[in-house]
Amino acid sequence: MSALEVPFMYLPHGEGLPAPYQATSGAAGLDLCAAVPADAPMTIQAGSHDIVPLGFAMSLPEGYEAQIRPRSGLAAKRAITVANAPGTIDADYRGEVMVILINHGKEPFTVNRGDRIAQMVIAPVPKIAMIETDSLDKTERGAGGHGSTGVATS
Repeated sequence: MSALEVPFMYLPHGEGLPAPYQATSGAAGLDLCAAVPADAPMTIQAGSHDIVPLGFAMSLPEGYEAQIRPRSGLAAKRAITVANAPGTIDADYRGEVMVILINHGKEPFTVNRGDRIAQMVIAPVPKIAMIETDSLDKTERGAGGHGSTGVATS
């Protein structure tokens, strides 16, 4: 399979950081590194959130989006996640890619320059045409909402 080419450019504060990359051949997400100043790490207090710059902008091909997702290790070990997970970057956005991190942990979390703080998955997005109708097809679930397909077990 050929690689999807996504043009990107470093912003001045992102120079010297690795480009977003897939850490293994089977990885779906591209690791994203913080572009905070080396001499000014960012500290996110417990119960708080902040926007972390990544130091690059990109040009997604039309028909694609980028989803910003948490890194499982940070979530499991430190309770650090992406506040709007998954965050969506639209194909027509050309500004800096940033991540809203939230600290659900009990201790402050320090973000240093180059730390891998999130991952980005690039996915196709179909064009959608909503069509008004007077009725919908029937399904087994029907209008059942949250929890309607089973009871959670502990």
